Amino acid sequence: MFLSSTGFVLMSLAVSGMDFALRESTISGKVIIACLFFASIFSWSIMITKFRIVNHARRQNNRFLDEFYKDRKPLRLYAQSHRFDGAPLFHVYRTGCKEMTFHLLGSPEVDESFEGRVEVAVPITPAQMRAVTSSMERAVGEAGLRLESQLILLATVVSAAPFLGLLGTVWGVMDTFSGVAMEGAANIQAMAPGVSGALLTTVTALLVAIPAMFGYNYLVTSIKALIVQMDNFASELASEFDHKYVGLSNKRSPFDV
Repeated sequence: MFLSSTGFVLMSLAVSGMDFALRESTISGKVIIACLFFASIFSWSIMITKFRIVNHARRQNNRFLDEFYKDRKPLRLYAQSHRFDGAPLFHVYRTGCKEMTFHLLGSPEVDESFEGRVEVAVPITPAQMRAVTSSMERAVGEAGLRLESQLILLATVVSAAPFLGLLGTVWGVMDTFSGVAMEGAANIQAMAPGVSGALLTTVTALLVAIPAMFGYNYLVTSIKALIVQMDNFASELASEFDHKYVGLSNKRSPFDV
């Protein structure tokens, strides 16, 4: 009970202090605070959106891998036209399968005769397999760029907000000293309101930058993990393709385990 009462008192003092500083802030300081307020809304909207995208990508990746590892038939999901929207791994898989079937069959289209045409297809050459691998590497890069989109804006908020707050503080302190010099009275009562208002921009800037910094670091780490997962999957899928469809001496069905 005592701790909660103390916390409430401290919070009340902090709010009243910020309210006093805002009332004493200059026009330039209020403009900077307004800019920081909109920057905060902007950064939070980016973070929430990217959090949802990354979490959805993880869930869809797990669903896709559960289906993919049910057997050792790399073209099965492609032949059955399965979809895993929002899964970066599925984008890599679909791109690789399209390129593979193009070289294997001459067309990436899936129809009722797809499995039969694959069974009688001539194995591809190592040069064609390199084209398949390159297409999956491009798919990994494309998916990574989509995941990393708008992170540069969040990084800009993290780096620019403290400098914007510092600009407001320096500007406000400069105005305060100018006012004291013109009045010819240098005392704490004359300087305190102006300095308080000037420091408010720095406090506001830190309140904007600190959550954005934590959000940015979390997103960067999460997206790097997804990109590594895509790289590993692309390598694994390329090995499966190479084992089943490249230069087979004895003809057999590519759908056999």
